[in-house]
Amino acid sequence: MRATVDARRDGDWVDAGKDGCSTRNEVLLEEAVNAPEQSGRCTLTGGTWYSPYDDTYVNGARGLDIDHLVPLAEAWDSGAGTWTAAEREAYANDLDDQRALIAVTARSNRSKADQDPATWQPPAETYRCQYYTDWVTIKTRWQLAIDPAEQTALEELADACPNTPVTVETARSQHSAAGT
Repeated sequence: MRATVDARRDGDWVDAGKDGCSTRNEVLLEEAVNAPEQSGRCTLTGGTWYSPYDDTYVNGARGLDIDHLVPLAEAWDSGAGTWTAAEREAYANDLDDQRALIAVTARSNRSKADQDPATWQPPAETYRCQYYTDWVTIKTRWQLAIDPAEQTALEELADACPNTPVTVETARSQHSAAGT
């Protein structure tokens, strides 16, 4: 059932570090341009973030979404539908590669929705090469398939981004072998 991987509300993030901070807050803390104040069970107030999708600075975490660079539905369609629940949770909360999850404006995240580079690219053209390399990295890291239209768009982006290195550490074999 696709809906199980599509659903990702703030309450669905896990606290992998068992430190009171959900994956959402871990990303926010990592990506803050000006750090927010942290109190209680990882309640964040204040702070400033940069949303590279639309080249915008945001004050306060409420205006931000944490985007799965390769959306959950796209991952599902590209192979995650055959994964275990633990593998899907690991993907949805991947803090081991800083490119997997990104703080962006809610507006840009919602315009992207579950689209791939064939139908959506960041409005900020200066970020497109980074987006391309991060997309390829996450797809490779999680051994996700690339469909023909997506492949064409990625090739066009590669042509526009010559000599851009892509480094990957695979994830699925680690989680599969560990049973998590």
